[in-house]
Amino acid sequence: MSHAVVIGGAGFIGSWVVKELLEQKYERVTVIDNLLSSERWNIPTDPRVEFILGSASDSNTLLRVKGKVESVFHLACFHGNQSSIANPLMDLENNLKPTLTVLDWVEKTHPNARVVYTGAGCAVAPKTWDTPTGVPEVDETPILHDSPYSISKITGEMYAKYFADRRGLDVVRVRFQNAYGPGEILGAGQWRGTEHTIWRNVVPTFIWKALHGQELVLHGDGEASRDFVYVKDLARGVLAASIKGKSGEVYNLASGQETTIKQLSQIILNFTTSASQIRLTERRDWDHSGRRFGDPRKSQNELGFVTEVALPQGIESTVNWARENLTRIAATMARHG
Repeated sequence: MSHAVVIGGAGFIGSWVVKELLEQKYERVTVIDNLLSSERWNIPTDPRVEFILGSASDSNTLLRVKGKVESVFHLACFHGNQSSIANPLMDLENNLKPTLTVLDWVEKTHPNARVVYTGAGCAVAPKTWDTPTGVPEVDETPILHDSPYSISKITGEMYAKYFADRRGLDVVRVRFQNAYGPGEILGAGQWRGTEHTIWRNVVPTFIWKALHGQELVLHGDGEASRDFVYVKDLARGVLAASIKGKSGEVYNLASGQETTIKQLSQIILNFTTSASQIRLTERRDWDHSGRRFGDPRKSQNELGFVTEVALPQGIESTVNWARENLTRIAATMARHG
């Protein structure tokens, strides 16, 4: 193994991909991140890691990468749905534009490199509250999407597919289900216009609130469901796709297990031994994603990828990490106060 570039490598999932690359004995890992929604202290400390501060939407940032590149892992995005709804132009600049800029840079400067593009399973999942079936790797999507974030992620897949099929670039796509685990920092990065700069995904939000005795707010009746995948499993899946994936193809990184938000909240309360109360509130008017989970069979058969960390085990690990890092997390949150 030689030189990999991780776009968004200071982020929650990106930093775990960096760790996995180091475990796989890569000689060099270059991290590119503008720290808009991430923290530099999340990047592993290792002499093989070089950090470039800058946006991947700027080709001049990418041109600072030195030497031959064998693999490019594109994980940069504008986090997350609510922030993109509040500011679609920032989503364009930090979610979709980096994808096209990275693909163009690889084609022009590292045409033999393999690119792994990380998409979102929510962008192709049916909007349903009926009993769901595992969503396979369909290459279809409705016109109506819940957020600019979702639009950017699926349009990024379209660009990746175009560069693979029409321009001969070696591009593999993966679709994340709902990532969770150590390293997702509440308040990470810069202010992005709404309180969701601080309150990120459901798992770290619920863990923080449970540890501080604050109520957990469930939208609707708490019966919305997701496929929660531990972040180290996701990082392993990304590397499996880089090694075994077929160019132009897409792979779900999924557990295949459906968990309701109500069930998730109870697991978190159990591991935090919290007395926090659960409060039901109205459904979010923008969110039409009811119940969903991913079909993992293609990744199992073609990549040999299966998730290893069950949800209770992963939540316990994430709670322990949060307890150990309460002071640092509080400091990132306080910057926006």
